[in-house]
Amino acid sequence: MKIDNKDLLNSILQNLSSLKMPHSDDLPNIDLYMDQVTTYMERYLSVSKRYDEDKILTKTMINNYAKNNLLPPPEKKKYTKEHILTLIYIYYFKNLLSISDIQAILNPLTQRYFSNTATFSFEEIYDEVLKMTCNELEELKEDVIRKYAISNTSFPDAKKNEESFLHNFSMICMLSMDIYVKKQIVEQMIDAMVAADTPPVKKPVPKDAKKEVKKDVKKKQKKRKKNKKKKCTA
Repeated sequence: MKIDNKDLLNSILQNLSSLKMPHSDDLPNIDLYMDQVTTYMERYLSVSKRYDEDKILTKTMINNYAKNNLLPPPEKKKYTKEHILTLIYIYYFKNLLSISDIQAILNPLTQRYFSNTATFSFEEIYDEVLKMTCNELEELKEDVIRKYAISNTSFPDAKKNEESFLHNFSMICMLSMDIYVKKQIVEQMIDAMVAADTPPVKKPVPKDAKKEVKKDVKKKQKKRKKNKKKKCTA
């Protein structure tokens, strides 16, 4: 992804139009070995690379994702369509979220819908999310155009040789604030999801309290024995 400073807005919009996640129907219907998976991901997601030498996915990455329970283990060293969909999620999430946050999102998803006969298949969930993100992308373009127009009105008294830098800086600040706020919302939502799925922790009973409980139990046992003796002598 490269931007032409001479035609900044159109360049950004063209790059946004090229950001297309593959549809589940585009994925191979046969299981793949690791080398085939990395080749596939490179071919379909290379448009999102910042630099040409960047790697979309490597064998080491796949192994690390499996070790961190982000990716279910392969079946006889082969990866299914659901594995590839999970890797696509990870690819986009890792640019924004921590490994623990990605685990919190993906673990319930893979546990409930990965290779399961659930209400929705893993593919159906991916395609539904893909449809929503595609619609969101069009709205994002409009928002970029709006921010670009606002940034170009900033620093009206700037010198000619400063104007371009300050306009670009203004737009970067607006976009960064948007990302920051949305990241905060996402993290708060993840925390709420984790809290909802975590059973309440029982508070440990203090040692003194345990002793008191034992004393009470012994007293009650003694009273019962005395009452039994009274009944027997009556």
